[in-house]
Amino acid sequence: SDELGKVLDKLLKVNVDERYQSAYEVIVDLMPESTPKSPGQPSTPSVTSKSPVTPTPPSPPPFTLDWEKVALAQTLTGHSDPVTSVAISPDGQTLASASADNTIKLWDLVTGTEICTLTEYFDPVWSVAISPDGQTLASGSDDNTIKLWNLSTGKEIRTLTGHSNSVYSVTISPDSKIIASGSKDNTIKLWDLATGKQIRTLTGHSDEVYSVAISPNGKTLASGSRDRTIKLWDLATGKEIRSFTGHSNSVVSISISPDGKTLVSGSWDNTTKLWDLASGTQIRTLTGHSSTVYSVAISPDGKTVASGSDDKTIKLWDMATGEEIHTLTGHCNSVYSVAISLDSHILVTGSDDKTIKIWRVAP
Repeated sequence: SDELGKVLDKLLKVNVDERYQSAYEVIVDLMPESTPKSPGQPSTPSVTSKSPVTPTPPSPPPFTLDWEKVALAQTLTGHSDPVTSVAISPDGQTLASASADNTIKLWDLVTGTEICTLTEYFDPVWSVAISPDGQTLASGSDDNTIKLWNLSTGKEIRTLTGHSNSVYSVTISPDSKIIASGSKDNTIKLWDLATGKQIRTLTGHSDEVYSVAISPNGKTLASGSRDRTIKLWDLATGKEIRSFTGHSNSVVSISISPDGKTLVSGSWDNTTKLWDLASGTQIRTLTGHSSTVYSVAISPDGKTVASGSDDKTIKLWDMATGEEIHTLTGHCNSVYSVAISLDSHILVTGSDDKTIKIWRVAP
C-alpha cells in the first residue's frame, strides 16, 4: 500500500534526523486515515482482539426468602390412609411419601403428578428418606424391615432385616454410604447401603426410638426416644457421646442444622427445643403449638425451623431468635411430617388427613 511504501522510505532515509524517532510514530503512520490521532503526549495504541472477551456480568444481588409469604401451591391426593412421612430429592424434582395405607408414592414435585406407587408392603410405612446422591430411597415399616429402592425406577433393591419391632425412622449419611434406623425395639441399627449388611446396633434408650438424624459431617448420629431423651452417638464407633434431657414427654422428631451446631427436637410435650449439639445445652424452647409436635425440619440456609403438629398447623420459626414467623393452616388433621427443599423454596407437609400439601416460599 501507499502508506507502507512511505513508511519504508522514511525508515531508509540517509539523514538520520528525517527517520522515525520512535515506534509510536511508525504505528501512527500505519493507522488508517479514519483513525483519530491524539495530539500531544502519545498514548498506548489500542489493540482489538480477534475474539473479544465478553465482560462477566455482575452477580445478581442476594435475595432473602420471605417465610411470612408462604403460599399453598398444591394439594396432592391419592393415599387412602394418613401420610406419615415425606422426603424431597436433592434436585428438587421428586417427592416421596409414605403412608399407613401400606404404600409409598413417588411424585413429580414440579407438576404434582404421581409417578408411581410402590406396593411391596403389607403393613404401614412410617418413614422415607432419599440419599444425598439422589439414587436411593430408604423406607421403614411396621413389618420390622427397611427396604431400599431405586429412586429413578421405583424398583426394590433389597430388604434389610434385623429389627424385632416396627421401624419408625430411617436416615442416610451425607456420603450416601450408611443407613441408620430407629425402632420400636428401643435400638438404632447402622447398615451398609451398598451391601445391605448390618454394621452395628446402638443400645442405650430405654424405650422406643422415634427419630434418627446424622450430622452434616457424617461423624455423629442423634436419636430421639419415647424415654424423653435425645442421645448423641459416635457414628464410627457406635459409642454414646452424651444424652440431652429437658423434654417432659416423648421426643418424636429431631433435625440437625446444616452447620452441624444445632439440634432441633419436637415432642409430645407440645414444644420444639433448640440444643447446642457440642455441649448438649438447651438454647431455647419454642412454644406455640397446642398439641404434639410430630415433625421438625431446618431450612438448608439454617435460618428457619418448620414444625408440624397434632394441632393441624405448621409453624415457621426464626432459628436465631426463636420468634414465630408464620403459622400455616390448611390441613384438617394432624401434620405428621414436614420437609424443606435444598433451595429452601418449597415446604412439603404430610398429614393424617391423607393429603400432601406443597407450599412455596416467596423470594
